[in-house]
Amino acid sequence: MRILGIDPGSKATGYGFIEQQGNRLIHLDNGAIFTHSKDSLAVRLQIIYQQLCLLIEKHQPEAVAVEQVFMARNPASALKLGHARGIALLAGINAGLPVAEYSALQVKSAVVGYGRAGKNQVQQMTKVLLNLPEIAQEDAADALAVAICHAHSHQSGHKIAAATKNIRGKRS
Repeated sequence: MRILGIDPGSKATGYGFIEQQGNRLIHLDNGAIFTHSKDSLAVRLQIIYQQLCLLIEKHQPEAVAVEQVFMARNPASALKLGHARGIALLAGINAGLPVAEYSALQVKSAVVGYGRAGKNQVQQMTKVLLNLPEIAQEDAADALAVAICHAHSHQSGHKIAAATKNIRGKRS
């Protein structure tokens, strides 16, 4: 399964593509979409949306995973982040893809094993888990971590469904 992970932001939206082949995770691409603070929010959101659509078209993911909004101290920043997150969800759903959402706690737990891990720990673990030649840029590493979280969650979901089906089959 090919997964696009997205770490939304109005200034920088990270993206990461991985492919899950059984228990193996393969890195395909990562980066960040940067916008200019001098542009209006509407223009910045348009840029994020257009770039995400181009990336989806290029890499043909089978699923999109987006990090949920965390609570911010500044309400205006939280609102802008929420807009960027909405754009990420829209790009995935408009492409006809299943879209999943994960909290930062879930992502860090899946990648580092500790929900309160720091950014540098996430960057180090994405490098190790995906066998990257170097540490990914911060927003890109976060997006790759979201994709890894989805891969682990998706795989666990399939195992649970298979076990449930097996148990139900034995009851019949």
